[in-house]
Amino acid sequence: MNFDFIAFFITILSAIYFIIPAYIANLSALTFGGTTPVDFGKTFFDGRRVIGDGVTWKGLIYGTITGTLVGTIGGVLTGDPVYGLIVGFLLSFGALLGDAVGSFIKRRLGVDKGKPFPILDQLDFIAGALILVSIYTTISWDAIIIIAVLTVIIHLISNIVAYTIGLKDVWYWMFEYSNI
Repeated sequence: MNFDFIAFFITILSAIYFIIPAYIANLSALTFGGTTPVDFGKTFFDGRRVIGDGVTWKGLIYGTITGTLVGTIGGVLTGDPVYGLIVGFLLSFGALLGDAVGSFIKRRLGVDKGKPFPILDQLDFIAGALILVSIYTTISWDAIIIIAVLTVIIHLISNIVAYTIGLKDVWYWMFEYSNI
């Protein structure tokens, strides 16, 4: 049995192309977010914030719109703008829901906003995006694995770059966690 490098490479490119609206939504929510938190500052029955200040209505709206636009453009480029619109919306909104769920889990475990949490920080938005988009389209296990692995690698590289150019005060990733 021979390994088909070309087919594998095409699968990688297809997976990246497919998930880009989720990445853009997540980045846009961070970039354009702020103002009113989605949880309106409320606390859960455990006395901790439901989600926290990091997930805002402005970020949710702008992130969803931006990711949906990217998905729609992708659909136009591939000849199916309706598919692009629907998939772009589901990936974008799902990514931001996944991020909110990740924040909810972190608050329940006593992890403060901005504090790292291995794997959850890297994959919560991807899990949300893939779960929500799966109600509309099928995603191969190969693509899911590729997306997850690439997301962890991209997260690592972006942390290194952000620290190196002074956008982050501390470099962290995976195994440097103190309050988990």
